[in-house]
Amino acid sequence: MEPVRLTSFSHGAGCACKLGSVELSRVLTSLKSHPASSHPDLVVGLGTSDDAGVFALPGDSERAIVQTVDYFTPIIDDPYDWGRIAATNALSDVYAMGGRPLTALQILGWPRNDLPLEVASRVVEGGADVMAAAGCVVVGGHTIDVAEPIYGFAVTGLVETKKAVTNAGAEVGDVLVLTKPLGTGIIATAHKAGDCPPEILAGAVRSMTTLNDVAGEALGLAHAATDVTGFGFLGHLLEMLDASKVGARIDVASVPLLDGAADLYESGFYPGGSRRNLAAVEHRVEGALDALPFLADAQTSGGLLVALPRDAVDRYSMLVPGAARVGVVTDRPGVVELA
Repeated sequence: MEPVRLTSFSHGAGCACKLGSVELSRVLTSLKSHPASSHPDLVVGLGTSDDAGVFALPGDSERAIVQTVDYFTPIIDDPYDWGRIAATNALSDVYAMGGRPLTALQILGWPRNDLPLEVASRVVEGGADVMAAAGCVVVGGHTIDVAEPIYGFAVTGLVETKKAVTNAGAEVGDVLVLTKPLGTGIIATAHKAGDCPPEILAGAVRSMTTLNDVAGEALGLAHAATDVTGFGFLGHLLEMLDASKVGARIDVASVPLLDGAADLYESGFYPGGSRRNLAAVEHRVEGALDALPFLADAQTSGGLLVALPRDAVDRYSMLVPGAARVGVVTDRPGVVELA
């Protein structure tokens, strides 16, 4: 079988193909006040733009289900790795709520006349291997014939209701910690253009296929958390700040970047999704604006952004190797200061 460049079938790169945050807000206007989005047992819904929904189990006040769905167009050419990245990314929303994934439904859109089904089989194999490693059972799914391939999962998990972690609990004085470096959008864009060194791409793939399970298991120490994906570091940070009614000061030099991301950006590689992110957040940011492109870069299968009380930071860092202290929560609601 001839090698296939999956990214040549994609208009975007991974989570950079998402609607922008401003566009999404317009789309969801009617749903946010609709009876279908409210219920007495709904613990976390649309109101705070959180990572997943949390719904208390009927008759069981101590446990709740966590539900999320995530899929995207090809971010790399290797079908097996694309499947692994998509599965890791979908699971992340459950981990970000402090939950444990249980089951998953697979979503596959495939251009049957343009791409061999054997390639789709490799995508599915990659996704299944990650789900198995996470202890999550693939119970079914759905496929359609489309012009542009898409792949992902709807994941259901379980969490103790009182221990569910949201993006709405950050408190002034908390330390902000990021568990994975940024730059996947920039690197994926260079790869799509055929101009990314193999070792740089390999580093990004390692990051994107690393589960956030350990980072999620340690969230019992946290006040708030979110995962950093398509809206970029700043987009998801601002969702946390708005939900928590606080601000943040970010130490730009402490924010980790993937190897090669800065050089590729200087070479002109930057995703369209990241440009939309930049336009959506730049008016709410002060200070060292040179860092904005990296902080707005659309991430795929990024890390968790965690707000921790000061006395829990050392413990969390010990439990989650590589977690970087990137800033603090301030009393300036909705404002991000870059220092």
